[in-house]
Amino acid sequence: MASAPDPRSLLYRNGQLSPDEAQALAAETLAKCDDGELFLQFIASESFGFDDGRLKTADYSREAGFGLRGVSGEMTGFAHANDISAAAIRRAGETLQLLDPARARPAPPPRRNNRHLYTDASPLDLVPFAEKVKLLETIDATARARDPRVAQVSCSLSGSWSVVEIVRADGFLATDIRPLVRLNVNIVAEHNGRRETGNFGMGGRWLYDDLFKPESWNRAIDHALAQALVNLESVDAPAGEMTVLLGPGWPGVLLHEAVGHGLEGDFNRKGTSAFAGRIGERVGAPGVTVVDDGSIANRRGSLSIDDEGTPTQETVLIEDGILKGYMQDRLNARLMGMAPTGNGRREDYAHAPMPRMTNTFMRAGNDDPAELLGRMKNGIFARSFGGGQVDIVSGKFVFSCTEAYKVENGKIGAPIKGATLIGDGPSVLTRVIGIGNDLALDEGVGVCGKGGQSVPAGVGQPTLLVEGLTVGGTA
Repeated sequence: MASAPDPRSLLYRNGQLSPDEAQALAAETLAKCDDGELFLQFIASESFGFDDGRLKTADYSREAGFGLRGVSGEMTGFAHANDISAAAIRRAGETLQLLDPARARPAPPPRRNNRHLYTDASPLDLVPFAEKVKLLETIDATARARDPRVAQVSCSLSGSWSVVEIVRADGFLATDIRPLVRLNVNIVAEHNGRRETGNFGMGGRWLYDDLFKPESWNRAIDHALAQALVNLESVDAPAGEMTVLLGPGWPGVLLHEAVGHGLEGDFNRKGTSAFAGRIGERVGAPGVTVVDDGSIANRRGSLSIDDEGTPTQETVLIEDGILKGYMQDRLNARLMGMAPTGNGRREDYAHAPMPRMTNTFMRAGNDDPAELLGRMKNGIFARSFGGGQVDIVSGKFVFSCTEAYKVENGKIGAPIKGATLIGDGPSVLTRVIGIGNDLALDEGVGVCGKGGQSVPAGVGQPTLLVEGLTVGGTA
């Protein structure tokens, strides 16, 4: 049987660039820099969108390119091109001549890593086109047959496969091959002239196999439909300051936005984060422990190595309410006298890396979720969130709830619509008065934006009871 082609052959082509030439060019172009790398990438991606009973979009793309980054002190020079050739890299190196020559010793290379957190196989090639379309057709038909109130179904399937190689001037070389898949189902339900939506998605760094299992896509339909039907019964949300019970899993996106970005190294080095200079201080209630962990196998936010070659790891950010550290790329870690944490990430070869979250979550506590609900006199239970915004400097955030309920005398009441949660990251953690024993990570659909770049990310948390949150309602 013929052996599979070497994925690196997608980066190196005869007459264009060889591995030896890449190493020599990195040494040549980065000779006067503190740090930096030649980042080579091939990426293939596809997406299918099924809407209104028919296939609306089917996209496929292949792209390859490089990013050359040199760092000198606090200055960064960066150039990129979608032409992986010795000539293009040499031209890009001219950009780095504009940097002041480094005065310090070159930064040491990342530690070596031979741990692989996901398969090398490409999800795109293992399932025929017709089967991918058939899956979406089946989801559409099944969802419509499940309840007469289903008025509209939209579903999508997407996948990508990326080959990354990081080449440094000091001889360091690292390769990572990254699969990523995702399935989304959105359902609009209609009753007595009222229309409401529900959605559910799942994915991770694996192949399409799991998404094609009937139990998987049926679960997606069930969750999306249940949310839409609940919202058909919703009443206007109350407003004011109240106690809020946050569900496990995806509601951790509030933690991601309200606290996570403020714990990234660049904002703290520049003093623009509400958490800057506060290591060792209490920033959360006792029992609040927040970690970022990019080393969980097959998770959407995980990476075997980050985009600078540093192995990912579990980084404790807040422990028992005390601020312990920040998420670091190489540049900010060096300037702050700290160690890189494997959080140097970039959207693709055309972008320079920066400190970014991977899978960020709060660890479980000891409380029974049912007991936390029973403690509430009046408030709301937020089971799922939509979009949110945060101001990094102040930590102030606004989040919209996509599924939420009134709580009265320890019991879940009517579903509500139009609820938003308003607060600020530095204080919300101090208002936690109960931490469930039911930690859950999200289903694998998170996308994080920062500085014009988007990367896949994971979130999670146990059930949380938080007092004194401001709820913006419609009542």
